[in-house]
Formats: sequence, C-alpha cells, structure tokens
Amino acid sequence: MKFVNALWLTTSFALSALLSPPGRAQTATKTPQNEVAASPEADSQQKNLQVYIDLLRKDVRQQKAEVMGSVMELSADDAAKFWPVYNDYDAELTKLNDQRAANIKEYARTYFQLTDEKADELIQKSLAYQKQRVELFAKTYDRVKQALGAITAARFAQVEHQLLLIIDLQIVSALPIAEQGS
Repeated sequence: MKFVNALWLTTSFALSALLSPPGRAQTATKTPQNEVAASPEADSQQKNLQVYIDLLRKDVRQQKAEVMGSVMELSADDAAKFWPVYNDYDAELTKLNDQRAANIKEYARTYFQLTDEKADELIQKSLAYQKQRVELFAKTYDRVKQALGAITAARFAQVEHQLLLIIDLQIVSALPIAEQGS
C-alpha cells in the first residue's frame, strides 16, 4: 500500500510538472534586438522567466521534499540521520541551481544576438553545472549509504534522480532552441 501511495505521489508530481504550461517554448521568432528591448512582449517574457525561476526555487523544492519523504519510508531514527544529509544536499544544490538560473538568464538576454562564442560559453557553463551536480549527487549518495546503508541510499538515489529528470525536462522544454543570428 505504501508503494502504491508513493507511486501515486511521484506520478502526480511528474504529471503536474509535465502538464504545466511551458509558455512560449520553441515558438519565439527572432526579431532585431532594438525591437525586443522596447517590446512589451520581451519585458513580459523576462518577468515570466523570473517568476518561473522563483517557482522552481520554492514550489519544486517543497514538492521534492514531500515526495522524498513519502517514498523513503524512514523510521524516526533513520529520518533523524537522513534529513540533515538531505538538507545539506538541497542547500548545495540550490547554490548550483543559482548558477544554472544565471546561465539561463544570460541565454535569454543574448538569444537574439547569439554568436558562436556565446553559444559555446553558455554550453560550457551548462556542462560544468551538470558535472558539479553529478559530483554532489554522488557525494550525497555516499553520505546516505554511510548513515543508512546501501538499500536506503539506492532508494534516495532513484527517487532524486527521477525528480531531477522531471525538473530538467520542465526547464529545457521551456527554452527555445538556439538559432543562427539574423
């Protein structure tokens, strides 16, 4: 029964993440920079981007913790060991996500005048973020394994990986694909 509840909760989270409107992803048409800077649509897109980033920081983190708590099925003793490790992980992940958000904002800011050099810079930053996140994830897995054993650590790793994939899909589906400058 607990597995069914956890599966239902995870599925609900996934569906809410995937079914939320992605905005104008992949539909933006390129216009000269001077038109973008002056257009109300560009201002609105910047505000939407900031709201989206703020939502990721608040709502998704809370939902992740709820899903994690539900699926982990920890005793009181195990919870006392797990949550400090998870909270440390979440704080470090938040710092990394701030870097990711800055990179996304830079992409949005330079989208209409994207050069080969800027595209490469943004991708290199994205790759560095992904590498740091994998290293943090591995470090946290080891800490959970040391505190609670490999099976509990595996459960953490599976759930966290699934949640990160859902969040990543939600983010990347909202970003337009890079195009040659006009």
